[in-house]
Amino acid sequence: MPFLGQDWRSPGQRWVKTEEGWKKSTKDERNNIVSEMKSFCQEEEYYKENLILNMGYDVAAKKRKKDLLNNNTKIPCEYWEKFWIYVHKGSTKERHGYCTLGEAFNRLDFCSAIKDTRRFNYVVRLLELIAKSQLPSLSGVAQKNYMNILERVVLKVFEDQQNIRQIKELLQTLYVSLCSLVQDMGKSVLVGNINIWVHRMENILQWQQQLDNIQINRPTSTGMTLTDLPTSLQLEIMQRLSDGRDLVSLGQVCPDLRDLAEDRLLWKNLCQYHFTDRQIRKRLMMSDKGHLEWKKMYFKLCRSYPHKEQYSDTLQFCTHCHILFWKDTNHPCTANNTESCCVPVSPQGFINLFKF
Repeated sequence: MPFLGQDWRSPGQRWVKTEEGWKKSTKDERNNIVSEMKSFCQEEEYYKENLILNMGYDVAAKKRKKDLLNNNTKIPCEYWEKFWIYVHKGSTKERHGYCTLGEAFNRLDFCSAIKDTRRFNYVVRLLELIAKSQLPSLSGVAQKNYMNILERVVLKVFEDQQNIRQIKELLQTLYVSLCSLVQDMGKSVLVGNINIWVHRMENILQWQQQLDNIQINRPTSTGMTLTDLPTSLQLEIMQRLSDGRDLVSLGQVCPDLRDLAEDRLLWKNLCQYHFTDRQIRKRLMMSDKGHLEWKKMYFKLCRSYPHKEQYSDTLQFCTHCHILFWKDTNHPCTANNTESCCVPVSPQGFINLFKF
């Protein structure tokens, strides 16, 4: 069947255009054309390979440059993210949702904060307040972070052998709160499986037993001790104690310190430091000799009114940019005078920031 179409040249033959018109190419001409086509294809492939290699080199170079920039900025980013948090209580165009306690535990790095003696009491007091009233409102992430911080605190006490009574009270408060919340297992009071909370309660009991059996190692050094100091210096040291129970414990060391621990001026200063004059007047107690019983008044006032809280280092809240951060660290603030915008945040104030 003949080939029909717009092109009058039949397929299977190679035609070459010349000045005189189209003519069939000879075998040699076909070989030359084939060799030219092969060389052209080889050049195209070589060009494509070089192009791909160059593109690969460019991509690799850009990736190395990006990794280098990320490595250079990795430490500052982690620093900013771990020591401050923007507190927002509603959804906006810029931010969606709100901040939670679990997020604040991570961003403010409470696990590292307990290693600092200036922040230790602040964190312990915060954990105690949460144990008293905020356990049902904790999310799963916040529960996990809370227990991790508590475990770090207990391990630090085992290692340093300090603040034992304070941690015992924290564990007792937490255990009593959990017992009151877990006793009605049919109610969804706590977030999460009830078996997880029972396991946590078992850990708390184990920690309490370990704290009861802890043996404080006496220092082996034979240097100067508290009893070797003059009486005036001993009184100055006792005046720095802000808890009357520490004063009573110190008086049980030896007879000389017991006499100093009964000094009326020490207990009077404690009462005036923690309580107002109006509170003191409501709890006046007189001795048989007509003197004020400042020691008895102190413990009676402690049962009626809260102590005055004072911490070496606290969280700060910037009223200009609504950022919560530690006192020694900086935060990205746009105010001209950042110090005037920062206010200290108490442990109860910290909890109030995340109440919705």
